[in-house]
Amino acid sequence: MSLVRLLPVVLMIALPLAAARADDFSTHVKTRSGIVAGAVDHGVLSFKGIPYARPPVGKLRWREPLPARSWPGTLQATDYGHDCMQLLFPEDDAPIRTTPSEDCLVLNIWRPAAATQSRLPVMVWIYGGGFTIGGTSPAAYDGSNFARDGVILVSMNYRLGRFGFFAHPALTAENPNGLLGNYGYLDQIAALKWVQRNIAAFGGDPHHVTLFGESAGGGSVQVLMTSPRARGLFAAAIVESGGGRGNLMGGGTRRISADLPGLPSGESTGVNFAKNQGIEDTGPQGLAQLRALPADTVQAGIGFGAPRAAGPPTYAGPMQDGKIVIGDPSLIYRAGGQAKVPFMIGANTADIGGFGNPQSLLEVFRPFGADAAHAQRAYDPEHSGDVQALAARVGRDALMIEPARFIAATLAAQGQKAWLYRFGYVVESMRASWKTGAPHAKEIPFVFDTLTARYGTAVTAHDATVAATTHAYWVNFGKFGDPNGTGLAPWPAYSATTDELMIFQADGVAAGQKDPWKVQLDLTAQRAQNAVKP
Repeated sequence: MSLVRLLPVVLMIALPLAAARADDFSTHVKTRSGIVAGAVDHGVLSFKGIPYARPPVGKLRWREPLPARSWPGTLQATDYGHDCMQLLFPEDDAPIRTTPSEDCLVLNIWRPAAATQSRLPVMVWIYGGGFTIGGTSPAAYDGSNFARDGVILVSMNYRLGRFGFFAHPALTAENPNGLLGNYGYLDQIAALKWVQRNIAAFGGDPHHVTLFGESAGGGSVQVLMTSPRARGLFAAAIVESGGGRGNLMGGGTRRISADLPGLPSGESTGVNFAKNQGIEDTGPQGLAQLRALPADTVQAGIGFGAPRAAGPPTYAGPMQDGKIVIGDPSLIYRAGGQAKVPFMIGANTADIGGFGNPQSLLEVFRPFGADAAHAQRAYDPEHSGDVQALAARVGRDALMIEPARFIAATLAAQGQKAWLYRFGYVVESMRASWKTGAPHAKEIPFVFDTLTARYGTAVTAHDATVAATTHAYWVNFGKFGDPNGTGLAPWPAYSATTDELMIFQADGVAAGQKDPWKVQLDLTAQRAQNAVKP
């Protein structure tokens, strides 16, 4: 189908807000922990830095988050709370704007300043960053435009690095029947429970919560889609560049206690870290010493750009614990064990995935096995022989593009509504640099309609219109569990039979388009199936 012309901003949102009363929504809201006072700016009422759990410090380090304590008087919720401990990454597209701290379990809320006659839909954002960087304070994650379009936007911090994902024999002995290892995921679940208990006080509908996240945040959505601990906490979900085959963007295959060939357990990895700090004891005394370590010491060596330490690994990342992460989400999807909610998933045209440094085409295409020659012809029909470019395309498809299609097809085959997208629009100011498409995470300022926070005065009218269009699809999904709406190009629900998806590309939005990468993705899917061990 031919490209449709992008539509004016005034047509973007499918339905108008419910009629507002003459009075505005109160800037003071009573939560279960106490009263919070927000601030109004250009028709948006925001509340920032609201504690949803106790600070996970001291004896609460590496424990399941506990509900926030009540506070006296009124909490001024006008500034972001601390983002979680991390090593700052200067090249980050969405840099945090606070001082990182271990005391970081807070969330933010944006809603229309005007009162409404009915409860508003809620969208909860989970940031990415490889589970080692990120936070809610970046300007690109400002929820104001969601609020202006009639959605309550919530963003929450969750623990990162060794604070969020850590195991040790002493922790297991301390709490043998408890929730262990994946404290970052436990934070996300605690924040969702807070939303269920409190969002009605902000005018939101706790039965109408859409969960969405990107990269590690998208992988988190997949874990929450398949975790019994998150069941009933949201009514729809969106995964942006969140992997899916083997859950490469969250969860992984590492176990809490059991070492696997070539993959030490979370406990073994934690012991390695403790020994590096001179802590040999694996009992209560050793645990007390670990909890007494300065936050900078616990965080050291983790994050983008951090030098790799020599010796055995000292950071495990997310792991299967059997209670929060119960298995590979792709297998749970196949078995129909996921939350039965409307679902949207996709990735970017120049997404991440090309890891390693192959030196020949043989190395690039060897993983396709008997299909290697066919795959090489499909990926390199012009015989360019560009090893690194082809490796990037093959890796991108394996890590991001094909898994998104696989998940959409798997859910659709079970009768679950799913929508698939591919984001390829590149802002005009970066087209000379990003020649192969939209890199990882570059869809986010379009989703939030916050382009100027990332590109400033370089944003063109066409860029802004594409952002308004993209944002409108996400808003509609948050409102109706369906991205379609009045004035927007039709976005068909996905079916493997029709293989139609929405492609956001340089000169517009293609609606109802059959996948132009079908041949390559079919080969990638076969490669993935061949790699699955019985």
